[in-house]
Amino acid sequence: MNDTFTEPGSWDHAPAEDLEQLLPQLVAHLRERRAVLQEQWSARIQEAHLLEAMTPQEIAAETESVYDNYVEVLETGSVEALQDYARDLSERIIPRGVETHEVVGIVLLLRDVLARSLFEKYQQDFDLLNRVLDAYEPAANRIANTVAVSFVDERERVIRQQQDALRELSTPVLPVRERLLVLPIIGVLDGERARQLTEQLLDGIRRHRAKVVVIDITGAPEVDATVANHLVQTVDASRLMGASVIITGLSPTIAQTLVTLGVDLSKMNTIGDLQGGLEEAERLLGYVVTREEASAS
Repeated sequence: MNDTFTEPGSWDHAPAEDLEQLLPQLVAHLRERRAVLQEQWSARIQEAHLLEAMTPQEIAAETESVYDNYVEVLETGSVEALQDYARDLSERIIPRGVETHEVVGIVLLLRDVLARSLFEKYQQDFDLLNRVLDAYEPAANRIANTVAVSFVDERERVIRQQQDALRELSTPVLPVRERLLVLPIIGVLDGERARQLTEQLLDGIRRHRAKVVVIDITGAPEVDATVANHLVQTVDASRLMGASVIITGLSPTIAQTLVTLGVDLSKMNTIGDLQGGLEEAERLLGYVVTREEASAS
């Protein structure tokens, strides 16, 4: 069943007969005053210095869309439709640099602008005004909460995607030849990144059916005990999947660290540099490199 405002916990404060009688009036009034109220809302947004990452044209288009959807949700009570719209809105404006507090702010400003308009319309009848606000406020608050939650969820999803993309860029598993992978490591290796590195490497071995992997740590400034032990575990896990591992680019400092830490170096096949590691990898794969004699002129 669709989630609507008339279900328990949404518009409980307003009697059902008031909802049926007053909502059509509220919606009709807000649609009739749409241009004026949207202009007032846009002015409030500008005064509050919100959405400054967007152009005036973008703000105008989005506020018009938000206003129409806001009123439509008041009319239908469909939270599900609002959630879908809020996700679509978030997808459009998050890349523009809009922050969560800005989205919450503009929705709350719209709530207040519409409430002021209702107050002006019904202020001559205090009893009716109270009934109108009792019908409007719970729905308006639910809308603001739904939009805020949907925006936060979408923002977290985007952040996770960006983090995943950065991790893949920071530790790319590169197939350089059939059954041969190279994993260049650049930057600081901590325990979490080392774990992710192992996951990506093992996945790459499976996908490419690799037999040899060259891990080049030339770009890693230092290795601590946790990371060193993780490298050994990575070598073991790769071996279990049928791939030999060659580690290249050990700096004197890292080499001394590994010795001091007592890392089991017997499990590591180390070569001085990446070029040497690739040559060893090709030898393990059975490739033979021959030099062609220059043709006589």
